[in-house]
Amino acid sequence: MGVGNLKLRIADIVRVTEGELLCGSAGGFISGISTDSRNIRAGQLFWALRGERFDGHDFTEQAVCKGAGALVIEKDRAQDLINNVSIPVIGVSNTLFALGELAKWWRRIHDVKIAGITGSAGKTTTKEMTWLILNKNLPTLKNPGNFNNLIGLPISLLELDNHHKRAVLEMGMNRPGEIGRLTEISAPDVGLITRVSEAHLEGVGDIRGVLEAKLELAVNISSDAVLIINGDDDLLIEGISKIKRNVIRFGLGSDNHVRAYDIRENGPKGAFFRIRHEKGVIEVTLSVPGIHNVYNACASVAICLAMGENEDTISEALSEFRPIKGRCNIIELSHGGLLIDDTYNSNPASLRAAIELAIKLMGPGKRLIIGLGEMLELGKKSEQAHKEAGQVVAKARPSLFVAMGDHSAHMLQGAREGGLSPHVLEIAENHIHMADAILDVMKNGDIVLIKGSRRIGLEKVVDKILKVKGVSSFNDKNKGDNTHLCSIN
Repeated sequence: MGVGNLKLRIADIVRVTEGELLCGSAGGFISGISTDSRNIRAGQLFWALRGERFDGHDFTEQAVCKGAGALVIEKDRAQDLINNVSIPVIGVSNTLFALGELAKWWRRIHDVKIAGITGSAGKTTTKEMTWLILNKNLPTLKNPGNFNNLIGLPISLLELDNHHKRAVLEMGMNRPGEIGRLTEISAPDVGLITRVSEAHLEGVGDIRGVLEAKLELAVNISSDAVLIINGDDDLLIEGISKIKRNVIRFGLGSDNHVRAYDIRENGPKGAFFRIRHEKGVIEVTLSVPGIHNVYNACASVAICLAMGENEDTISEALSEFRPIKGRCNIIELSHGGLLIDDTYNSNPASLRAAIELAIKLMGPGKRLIIGLGEMLELGKKSEQAHKEAGQVVAKARPSLFVAMGDHSAHMLQGAREGGLSPHVLEIAENHIHMADAILDVMKNGDIVLIKGSRRIGLEKVVDKILKVKGVSSFNDKNKGDNTHLCSIN
């Protein structure tokens, strides 16, 4: 990770991070920041972070050899690292915290309106929809990919420059305190919580822990900021009632301030609906399917209205929204079937939504094949959650259910308890095994859903299926029409 074009005085970095200049001069500048010694460029500042697998302090010599213009290290490592170093070295108590402090300062010296988005599902899609709208009229920054944590979000904020007028930032978490810290760093003018469901339980314990973690946004956001929540999420409504904030609610329920209604779904081609708000009605045509995407669009509209965007821009931008790879991408295959690539991530709520969508896409006479990887970071809930996942699969009555990962047996147990025949159940030892098992039974017109947590890497299964079955020639004739996004993670 790093920031390529950033000119900062060494003295400012020392001051903002409350650091100590251990050697070198504070009068110079750095031309960027990198946390990866492999990719650092000459003149950049190397920021040594401690991670679960690697400690950046072990790579400071490599960074110096590559031309690093300065180092930020933790003071307790100084004695080991500053011998024979001629470049400026800044010592801080905690390099991760100091990175956040630098980003917090950088955000506050730029005249920019920021939207912060968190929640158990829909964060990325809502962020992308929001950015597409806001960027239409004013230059808008967003954090890319998975740059939504205590490293990625500060790095993203440091990309701000004077031409940016807005920013939209996704905020993720694995444990308590992270959303609060990200809110403190980014100081959003508008904050949104998409929903609360069972995700990252390993770090927070249970669904109540998830709720408390997400509500850190509400607790830490400025009292002058706009707070938006999913008004159809009963647990979230209960939690927010204990926090004295003026709240805007979005959703499908009639008592929401920003409400989607008159929803007309069109299978894999998307949906048309209207969104009513305080001052009028916006007509929305999405080329992406699923009720969850109606929620995502509704959330993005609530943010953009709060940031002063006009109805025409909102409607136009949402009609242009297109798929994000691995986020429930629906791909038309050459044999007439559909492949649902939802390999980016998985949790119980997003799995249920993906299977519900797959059932809707089946139609008369169609068969469904499901390949699932395990859901990670569910802690003590893992075994039960995977049994329940198998039960959800059973309700879809797939022609084949293939599971992969340490909890495969629990998924199949749940599927058997749900009434699926053992003849349609299989445990895959690896990606090739899963792909081959699916390809062996695929027939023309089948719907295939592939979904799993990010680290399971089921995109390899998708790649092999596409290589063998091919993508419809319709793709080239109708760019964007053959692939439809239904991101729910």
